[in-house]
Amino acid sequence: MATALNLGFPRIGKNRELKRQTEAYWQGQSGQEELREVGKALRAEHWRLQASAGIDSVPVGDFSFYDHVLDTATMFGAVPKRYLAYGEPGSFGSYFAMARGVAGEGGIAPLEMTKWFDTNYHYIVPELSRDMAFSLTWPKLVEELAEAKELGIAARPVLLGPVSFLRLSRAVDDAFDPTELLGRLLPAYQELLATLAGAGASLIQLDEPVLAGELPKPVLDLFPKTYAALAEAAGGAGLMLASYFGSLGSRLPIVRDLPLTALHLDLVRAPEDLRSLLDLGVPEQLSLSLGVVDGRNVWRSDLGQALKPLAAAADAIGTDRVLVAPSCSLLHVPISLDAERQLDGELRSWLAFATEKLGELRLLRAALAGEGTPEDLFAASSDVARSRGASPRRTRPEVQSRLKALESKDFERQAAHAERRQVQADRLKLPPLPTTTIGSFPQTAELRRLRAARRRQELSEEQYEEGIRGEIAKVIRLQEEIGLDVLVHGEAERNDMVEYFGEQLEGFTVTEQGWVQSYGTRCVKPPIIYGDVVRPRPMTVQWLTYAQSLTRRPVKGMLTGPVTILQWSFVRDDQPRRDTCLQIALAIRDEVADLEAAGIRAIQIDEPAFREGMPLGESERAAYLKWAVECFRLATSGVANATQIHSHMCYSEFNDIVDAIARLDADVISIEASRSDMALLRAFQDFHYPNEIGPGVYDIHSPRVPSAEEMEAQLRQALQSIDRDQLWVNPDCGLKTRRFEEVVPSLQNMVAAARSLRAEIG
Repeated sequence: MATALNLGFPRIGKNRELKRQTEAYWQGQSGQEELREVGKALRAEHWRLQASAGIDSVPVGDFSFYDHVLDTATMFGAVPKRYLAYGEPGSFGSYFAMARGVAGEGGIAPLEMTKWFDTNYHYIVPELSRDMAFSLTWPKLVEELAEAKELGIAARPVLLGPVSFLRLSRAVDDAFDPTELLGRLLPAYQELLATLAGAGASLIQLDEPVLAGELPKPVLDLFPKTYAALAEAAGGAGLMLASYFGSLGSRLPIVRDLPLTALHLDLVRAPEDLRSLLDLGVPEQLSLSLGVVDGRNVWRSDLGQALKPLAAAADAIGTDRVLVAPSCSLLHVPISLDAERQLDGELRSWLAFATEKLGELRLLRAALAGEGTPEDLFAASSDVARSRGASPRRTRPEVQSRLKALESKDFERQAAHAERRQVQADRLKLPPLPTTTIGSFPQTAELRRLRAARRRQELSEEQYEEGIRGEIAKVIRLQEEIGLDVLVHGEAERNDMVEYFGEQLEGFTVTEQGWVQSYGTRCVKPPIIYGDVVRPRPMTVQWLTYAQSLTRRPVKGMLTGPVTILQWSFVRDDQPRRDTCLQIALAIRDEVADLEAAGIRAIQIDEPAFREGMPLGESERAAYLKWAVECFRLATSGVANATQIHSHMCYSEFNDIVDAIARLDADVISIEASRSDMALLRAFQDFHYPNEIGPGVYDIHSPRVPSAEEMEAQLRQALQSIDRDQLWVNPDCGLKTRRFEEVVPSLQNMVAAARSLRAEIG
């Protein structure tokens, strides 16, 4: 009989209970026991939900108080010594110190954070030294398996595989590759697997997502011996290797021959992998977990189409060896549609969140097992597919015509940057090492009160707008007092940098409770793109022109770029992503033109997801980078030479795309750099970046306030890679998640550092 299996479930709770309790703990409003109890209750609730939905094999170990990669590092004692002053491995003291740093005198900076492959989830990057000693220091997975067993849940332990863990880590000494530590790490993994098997686990899932991308041969060669050792240690428990987000490609023959009980394939991203594996031949002991339900998007599955690869596999190896699964963990989608009361009936019928996807898995398993005919089981799914395909809401003829009319000149600025730079310098009259911020300022209790009162219709639109103008005025005055050179309006009117635009663009819809985890306690509500994109009216002009009226210093217009809006939305799956991105770019281009016409002299179009959107497979990257650059240039190339275009990118590796970043032709780009200790700037040492650049000099994801001396040291390090005439001074990212008590002294120190260096270099 076929089996329904889930790879992971959202952690945050249907009402974001984990976020609220964690932040209460950080603020000293509750203790660690209360936080642990909330975590335990959420785990039990999610396990029961999955079991009651018909999932035969429920994951254990997918829950985390902050991040599963940080959990893995902590489980195996990979805690840098400087954090042990805050507690032993597994304690909240050292755990949260690594995640977010410690504020105050004698505080400590957090570990680096970056994107989880091509998603908007951020993971904490483990920091490994040559002398790192690994051991099983935190029995988290063993404890959670016992919890599930006590509840009568058929649980499957899930953890990050050892090769992926090391590949995703950062070496303190860049002269060595973290995979060199595999021999030292492996015994700790073996001990954990043996313990889990002894505790009753019959199948243990090891996630190796690095297999979805190209790997050097020495790393590929690690897999056979590694998994032979792990299989031996697991004893009676079988091993399931899971890879996702892309094709196994040429790695498939190596993976097939590992001593596995089950292998997971992401057939949403790489449907070709099943045929390749069947052609190779499937070993008799190997079951196949087939990811046919999209774990990263919210569209209801066409179950008739999803059944086809399952049936093909069942014909080849037998139904008993087929596991019906989502493509990846459901961490990346909201929990349930139940809370969505405002969505209209037609759109709602097209959607499936995590809970609804569990139901799809159950129906597919039933069809595969012959528990009913596909026609009967999938009747509702078929009706939805027909309805969506015929809906006139998907297509706007005027948008399609505008795309067809685009010419090469629509993607080019009027002059090269060298000429634009002089015109902009004459207009803006900025000092050397100009200071600015990335865009947002803290979202205060007053702002939250304003929004809540507006939602409850306790304020008129005029009263709400007056309140927002008051918040903008405060931020402008504050920046002038601090001494920043290029100001921002603070984005008081915005709930989120993508959702805000999704609320105003046609072809988008937004949810009430469609929250997903971005990092730690930071949750976002991605908008849903269901049709062709149109900007019916200006979206930011009134706020920016008001802010500019309050000061003589330039105020940057703040927009989210087309690639990031695409990447951080749930995107329609009925046309190429490139086409949707070009439509968004046209909408942003219109907004840029209106800002310029209103007298805004500098306009920032943020693209933090530019690197994130790049496919894992090397053969697909050139095509992606081509259209991603085109979309940014389409959005930004309609302005005069004197208008300065900024962009921002954060928490990604830029080394392999620095030439594409240059092709964006932004006048100024700001990037995350401080959390990696300016390591990202090495990409610019060999490639001389032609335009201006602002590497972030302090990490805004930590509550600590860095000193002026610390930031000056960061700037000196930046000057080793960047000419002083190119260098801007700014934080790593927007300040929305911080408090003014942290922001004000940090910015004061940043300005002091810039002024000190200006005085020195002239």
